[in-house]
Amino acid sequence: MTLSRTHRRPASGPRAGNLRSLLVLMAVCFSAGAHAETPACEQGGDVRIWISPRAPQPGQTVRVLAVVEDGQAVELSGLDPEGRPLALVSDEAGMMNPLPLGEGRVRVKPDDRSTVASPASRPDALTPTPLPGGEGLKAAVSWSPVSVAATIANIHSGHYRIEARRRGAVAACREFEAGSGHADASPFPGGWNASAEALYSAWIERLFDAPAEDNLSFPSLEPVLRDAGRNFLYDYLGQNEDARLPATPDCADLPYFLRSYFAWKLSLPMGFRACSRGSAKSPPRCGSPVVDTRFTAGAAGGAGFQGLMRKVADTVHSGSARTGLDDEASDFYPVELSRRALRPGTVYADPYGHVLVVAKWIPQTADRPGLLLAVDAQPDNSVTRKRFWEGTFLYAENVPSAGPGFKAFRPWISSGSGAYVTPPEPALADGPGFIPYSLEQDGLPADDFYARVGKLINPAGLAPEQAYRETLDALVEQLVTRVTSIDNAEAYFRKDPAAVIAMPQGAAIFETIGPWEDYSTPSRDLRLIIAMRVLTGLPDKIVRHPELFRLNGQTPESARAAIQALHARSIEERRIRYTRTDGSAWELSVADILARQPALEAGYDPNDCVEYRWGAEPGSAESATCRRHAPAEQRARMEQYRTWFHEARRPTR
Repeated sequence: MTLSRTHRRPASGPRAGNLRSLLVLMAVCFSAGAHAETPACEQGGDVRIWISPRAPQPGQTVRVLAVVEDGQAVELSGLDPEGRPLALVSDEAGMMNPLPLGEGRVRVKPDDRSTVASPASRPDALTPTPLPGGEGLKAAVSWSPVSVAATIANIHSGHYRIEARRRGAVAACREFEAGSGHADASPFPGGWNASAEALYSAWIERLFDAPAEDNLSFPSLEPVLRDAGRNFLYDYLGQNEDARLPATPDCADLPYFLRSYFAWKLSLPMGFRACSRGSAKSPPRCGSPVVDTRFTAGAAGGAGFQGLMRKVADTVHSGSARTGLDDEASDFYPVELSRRALRPGTVYADPYGHVLVVAKWIPQTADRPGLLLAVDAQPDNSVTRKRFWEGTFLYAENVPSAGPGFKAFRPWISSGSGAYVTPPEPALADGPGFIPYSLEQDGLPADDFYARVGKLINPAGLAPEQAYRETLDALVEQLVTRVTSIDNAEAYFRKDPAAVIAMPQGAAIFETIGPWEDYSTPSRDLRLIIAMRVLTGLPDKIVRHPELFRLNGQTPESARAAIQALHARSIEERRIRYTRTDGSAWELSVADILARQPALEAGYDPNDCVEYRWGAEPGSAESATCRRHAPAEQRARMEQYRTWFHEARRPTR
């Protein structure tokens, strides 16, 4: 008998139907009698198999996830209660990505299910090979963790066995009894460990997975968590616990919400601290940790999770992730700038309070640049996936009020006496399993920081034209996101046309709560202005840092001239549309927006009409539909604050 599996990408919006394809992963012969002769079923050291829900019932669809900590290839197979091979429906999001240049690469063509592989250049790399029938795939990978996901539809009562195999040998095995009502004990009785962190990374990656070219955005985290195709932990406890779960974290809350949700489902402790917001001379400082262990005793209902999140939301804020890099009394610790450390789930804290969560790596190939993707939440609760670049991941080395950079949550582990503690930093630096602690980001100049991460994303470098097009794409992504943000403000005023949103004083325009936080855009617009300068400054960067580019015999000066000409053409061609007050669409080119930077320096007040916020000239046809203006005293204060935006710097507190 042969075992076949089909490939299905997770749903990701209207295009989901076009993104699904079928892939037969492997053929393995089983007989009904072979089941009795199978070896003992145990999890592997580097490979673990998970199922969801944790206590499957007949008639349900069971989700299977193999998490591979060493990043090497595995194949999934299984037996049903009668000892017959399982037909597993597969989702290979983590295994299907092309590999970095210089290593074996695998792609799947959805139209014909063929496999395209390049030779492996390292002696220890696995060579990707088709499986029987030309429809199979064995993927070679070079980083950890990766994951292989599948589903078993309409299960029956009885004993199921799932195996992950490597080079023909069983690397991990998992059995479950459908219909028994029995659920395994907590998989992590000692608290967070390497396997928990690997599963957390795999869960985050699949939660926000979509093709690289998709502009992935959600009105809140709720539709993400309620999508069983994305959320491996959907209804994991079997209590229908996700159906009405509120999930509307903002920027600072998002990493805590994701970590707490995972802890809830997997019976793990969750720790956090109350921190100050820092001052002009020092970063935030935190108090003693609150270690919540309500989930460690076993499955807890949604009310328990909501209770924890109320507690977390009342405690954490934008300063929680900005603590000093050398401050051990903090929720996060700094990590090394390496591919293994910047895994999904790692947090990026910028110097000014914005936080992103790493979601996925798209490796560089011969014909496509690499990408590092992250998600963030906005005050209006929208969640958007964004690429790493200077316009999104703000970094500065001389900001006394912050410790910026990539960081990981401190793991809470059992001390053996019933309490939970975090490992000391030397143990995090040298101990196996956890993301390595490192102070290498401390004081790193901005140019060096972006160059280091850029080399991780594109280790072979980029041709100048490639680099320019990627930068322009990233800027347009930010502009499209701003369209959505301003549309949300317009929806607010349509519900209450007489409303006037109060404007905070001074630096508080960047950090406040309420309608101003929800619908103003000072932080977003500051990042946008920085992004515009990154784009216009790229030609000179080629001359300043030629080592970052593949010049292919060009001089830096000739490359600069070519990119200047490309820039002049491209900014006229690339366009966005926004919706005016009367509901009509208005189109702007990137060139229009670049010319409107002075207007955007004071375009963040939601009390102004949408036309004004996009820099429409008073008296122009574009501005004719404007029906709302900010109060005069707010306009006057925006003029006072203009220098912050003109100089692209956040004020000190």
